[in-house]
Amino acid sequence: MNVPRGNNVLSNLATVRSRFRFGWLAIPFLLLVGLILFMGSWYTIDQGERGVHLRNGAVVGTAEPGLGFKLPLFDDIRRVSVQNLTQPYEKIPAYSKDQQTAEIKVSVSFHVPPGDVVALYSEYRDIEGLTSRLIDRQVPTQVENVFGKYTAVSAVQNRVQLVQDVTKAIRDSIKGPVVIDSVQIENIDFSDAYEKSIELRMQAEVLVQTEKQNLEKEKVNADIAVTQARGRAESSLALARAEAEATRLKGEAEAAAIKARAEALAQNQNLVELTKAERWNGQLPTTMIPNSAVPFLTK
Repeated sequence: MNVPRGNNVLSNLATVRSRFRFGWLAIPFLLLVGLILFMGSWYTIDQGERGVHLRNGAVVGTAEPGLGFKLPLFDDIRRVSVQNLTQPYEKIPAYSKDQQTAEIKVSVSFHVPPGDVVALYSEYRDIEGLTSRLIDRQVPTQVENVFGKYTAVSAVQNRVQLVQDVTKAIRDSIKGPVVIDSVQIENIDFSDAYEKSIELRMQAEVLVQTEKQNLEKEKVNADIAVTQARGRAESSLALARAEAEATRLKGEAEAAAIKARAEALAQNQNLVELTKAERWNGQLPTTMIPNSAVPFLTK
């Protein structure tokens, strides 16, 4: 049976159109695949990070900060922070040496050395794994162990030494691709009963100090009063001595004057008569004894 020639032409034309339409649809797909391959052939690493270069899941090297290139679809870059990080621990329960309960707030600062990023990825995969499997397990234990060596009072009074001891214990216990930069004890929260007893003790100590201060004040006031009384007594004694000395000197002077006058009168009788004349007021006595001499008149 012969097929009409026109039908063959139409069939071939339909096939060409179908292939042409498929070609146009493939172009966007190929462009998308090319874009994906292009975008997957390079990467960038920030300054505070290091990259672990993987090829089909195996570590083949590290990636430094900046622009880098890799095989698309086969290579992968896992970024690891090498900056200083801080892990807080809000309430770590612990007992002091004198069996006082406390909840301690601690923060641990650490960083991963750039040369240890491969070891970190191989053992812990990422920072979260390192923190949960290594740091989180050691910090509460070491804080509790060190705090148990201090009494409640000494833990508060020797806060700096407590922090140093806790830091050393944590550093010694954590072995891995990490460096513990510092440990801070931000708060020590004792039980309400113990804090109340501390408050009462502090009030009692304040009262004792106040009484001591009052006693010292009274002692000082007493010393001042004694000193003032001694000063007044010494002043009065000095005044009495001065008056006595003045009286003595006056008496000696008067006695010396009397003696001198007596000696002068004894040596010169006329001086006696002169003295009488000087003191006579010029009047004669109104009453006289018979045959007596008239005063101040010589025979």
